[in-house]
Amino acid sequence: MEQERSAVCAEAYGIVSRVRAAMAERLVGKSEIVDAILTAVMSEGHVLLEGVPGLAKTLAVRTFAESAGLSYKRIQFTPDLLPGDVTGTLFYDAGTGNFVPRQGPVFANIVLADEINRAPAKVQSALLEAMEERQVTMGDRSLSLPAPFFVLATQNPIEHEGTFRLPEAQLDRFMLKVVVGYPAEAEELDVVLRYADSAVLNHAGRPRPSGPAITPADISILKKAAQSVRFEHDAAAYVVAVVRATRPRLDAKDLPQALRELSRYIEYGASPRGSLALYRASRAAALLAGRDYVLPDDVKRSALAVLRHRIIPSYEAEADRVGSDAIVKGVLSAVPVP
Repeated sequence: MEQERSAVCAEAYGIVSRVRAAMAERLVGKSEIVDAILTAVMSEGHVLLEGVPGLAKTLAVRTFAESAGLSYKRIQFTPDLLPGDVTGTLFYDAGTGNFVPRQGPVFANIVLADEINRAPAKVQSALLEAMEERQVTMGDRSLSLPAPFFVLATQNPIEHEGTFRLPEAQLDRFMLKVVVGYPAEAEELDVVLRYADSAVLNHAGRPRPSGPAITPADISILKKAAQSVRFEHDAAAYVVAVVRATRPRLDAKDLPQALRELSRYIEYGASPRGSLALYRASRAAALLAGRDYVLPDDVKRSALAVLRHRIIPSYEAEADRVGSDAIVKGVLSAVPVP
């Protein structure tokens, strides 16, 4: 059993290395995006990428889609988009006298929801059922989405003009939220030297993959490997302790002083869905590091991306300029490591 798990994890790490290499041919840096996508693939989750325009968020998603032997659709979210433009609609077939479903772009293995926060909440929420239940309901019919199914969404910071805040229920459906920062100086110089003469940065001068770097069979291996990663009881208890510490409990007598101080900055914390997401992301983090067992460091490394969008800071936090990232880091510092 032990040898079988090690063999499966070793095979999965080989797939991970191959995908990373294929992505690196067209992307400079962006390892955090690549690992987030791989984590979602292993865990059947969805990823939200946030950053200012021009940081290759869309390019990273499209590059992965082109490197995979999977169907891919892009939805450009705009203020005039309608829910039916995402999920599809029923139209009347005069020949049969029946209403027939016309599938929308959500019917694909990989769906890029580009600039998702440029559409109003009713359009954003059209993805809720698809992301949670892997199906779309039209009238009295429920249509299954293709498997595997991943939503990879990009958004600009909410302070930017022409954006709409994502509903909390929508945010909670994303397993990970990755904040994409500016590249390091050496990486930016590499971009300039390699692509300065490209008329269109996202297309010209970038080699197309010769074949899929990851196939549906590879995805099955990654899922199996992630599920086989050893997760000791103490490490699982640490996951639950971290997530529970994100919930406001000012009156808890046994709460450490550091967590009591943090509680006043939390309006709402992560739900049990957050615990499941952190558990699965920690398994994936171990696999991405080439191990078949989870360490507390895997939990810590995954916590920020899993929890930052699940915590709603209080008015006091806003007044003191304490964001969700600072709260998660404070929780990780305060919760004892097993």
